[in-house]
Amino acid sequence: MSRIALVDDDRNILTSVSMTLEAEGFEVETYNDGQSALDAFNRRMPDMAVLDIKMPRMDGMDLLQRIRQKSAMPVIFLTSKDDEIDEVLGLRMGADDYVKKPFSQRLLVERIRSLLRRQDAIATGEVATTEETKIMERGQLRMDPLRHAVTWKGMDVSLTVTEFLLLQALAQRPGFVKSRDQLMDVAYDDQVYVDDRTIDSHIKRLRKKMRTADQDFSAIETLYGIGYRYNEE
Repeated sequence: MSRIALVDDDRNILTSVSMTLEAEGFEVETYNDGQSALDAFNRRMPDMAVLDIKMPRMDGMDLLQRIRQKSAMPVIFLTSKDDEIDEVLGLRMGADDYVKKPFSQRLLVERIRSLLRRQDAIATGEVATTEETKIMERGQLRMDPLRHAVTWKGMDVSLTVTEFLLLQALAQRPGFVKSRDQLMDVAYDDQVYVDDRTIDSHIKRLRKKMRTADQDFSAIETLYGIGYRYNEE
């Protein structure tokens, strides 16, 4: 049973969404502000978090930053219809998806299930062996999709689901260019639109994480106006 943390200062949303998720078989933990959620996460991380952006004490953006310091668990943002800037910023900061308020609870459930399936397939190996699930080695890079494990020069690098998928897509064919549209197709389903800058921000975060293992990491090349290319080192 997957544990979902639902963080929102609207008690009606907490009540109705938690009832829906529990009816779908999830274990749900609810919090009405970011600080309370963070305190609980420091004791035990959930399997996924669904966060409102604007909350008292600690907003969703700050909470996401704190989560990403410790965990690559999937995160979905709940955003209002006027929060387009916040949606993009949240994705750039490492959120995996977002759902606009007012939202269909069925849509939210499907988004949750989609991300958990993707995470579970990576973590448990309950998928057919394909090029996407085989262990991949490219020079100093080693990726194990079934364990969601990445190493560079033997050092572990912790990536979100989205960052992992982008790196995998680039490294599968060294020297070949992937356009931003192609990378969007890899990272997001058809129901989620993100702009070019969001992909650029994910790549920037990905490079930063790889440079924690090697400050000279330069395997991901930007081709301005075209896309990105992985160059095997």
